[in-house]
Amino acid sequence: MKTIEELNLKNKTVILRCDLNVSIKDGKIIDNTKIKASLKTIEYILDHNARVIIMSHLGRIKTEEDKEKYDMRIVYDELNRLLPKKIEFVDATSGSKLKKAVKNLEYGKGILIQNIRYEDLNKNKESSCDKKLSKSWAKLADLYVNDAFGTIHRSHASNYGIPMYLESAVGFLIMHELENLNRLDNPKRPFVVIMGGSKISDKIGIIKSLIKQADYILIGGAMAFTFLEAKGYKVGNSMYEEKYLDYCKDLIKHYGDRIILPTDIYGTFDLTDKPDVVLQDVDMIPKNFIGLDIGDETIKLFQSILKNTKTVFWNGPLGYYENERFRYGTNQILKYLKDNVDTVILGGGDIVGCANLLNYTKDITFASTGGGATLKYLENHNQPGLEIIN
Repeated sequence: MKTIEELNLKNKTVILRCDLNVSIKDGKIIDNTKIKASLKTIEYILDHNARVIIMSHLGRIKTEEDKEKYDMRIVYDELNRLLPKKIEFVDATSGSKLKKAVKNLEYGKGILIQNIRYEDLNKNKESSCDKKLSKSWAKLADLYVNDAFGTIHRSHASNYGIPMYLESAVGFLIMHELENLNRLDNPKRPFVVIMGGSKISDKIGIIKSLIKQADYILIGGAMAFTFLEAKGYKVGNSMYEEKYLDYCKDLIKHYGDRIILPTDIYGTFDLTDKPDVVLQDVDMIPKNFIGLDIGDETIKLFQSILKNTKTVFWNGPLGYYENERFRYGTNQILKYLKDNVDTVILGGGDIVGCANLLNYTKDITFASTGGGATLKYLENHNQPGLEIIN
């Protein structure tokens, strides 16, 4: 696969697709990890005296009201705070205003354009990979660089359509992602997968892929309750997916010796901002109990398996980490991995957000920026955003 280092950038115009889809709360960016991860490629292009047109989506644009909510200016301000060479902002995603801004751009300078999902208000032109939109974007530049690992599993105009018409390569962020995720093709053993989060339905493909390869899969989060129900336990008011009980039963039947489930659970009877925290064994869960974290005995059980492990892949937190009273289990396992396991790869999404919150990311081998893209890539390396560059 061609990389940015193989392109002749001097005095060229480059479209750079980034993933700057950051989390925003109360009008502030609460996690700028993706922005920081994009800086190396942006600076490289600018340092090679090229003009760079930076594209990204932010949130989902379904209505005109969403445009104000997901205006790209908040990302622009953060980019300029972090970049030594300041860039410009263009409040347009297509048309004459964008063309004029590109035409007036000096070499060695850059612009961030408005949220490209604004184009989805016009017959989903971005997400449907509209041919006319793809061509119009491609005409703005000489080269295309994809550094948005988080969208490699999509076939959108900005990451699939444009490279049909331009010489293309991947940037440093994608290069770094592939280098680290490819370690899991032949991991040092014992190899343990930790799966958490709320939904099994989001992870069927990756579970099927990794369960044959892993020595153990440790399961926490809300998805553990679907497995527990499948084994005949009653989980009270805890979240579980009835639709996937048979799927879990089949996994337990064929791989039961590798699937490690919680033996006790922290939870509450009344979920408020500051709920009373109660510890329950999984075989004694009352009807009105809501399970929200793994318990002390489960933590010890998981640690005993991780003790001699060489490689860990982890997707999804082990509890309802958004409430500080239910991030204890995730915190304890992160702490244990930091001190005891050589290679720890966090599979994007909420587990990376939780690790950032608990200040463990710097101690982890690699934290993917991908979320769903990470799982799709591990399931099948031939994702659309990479195939089109190949």
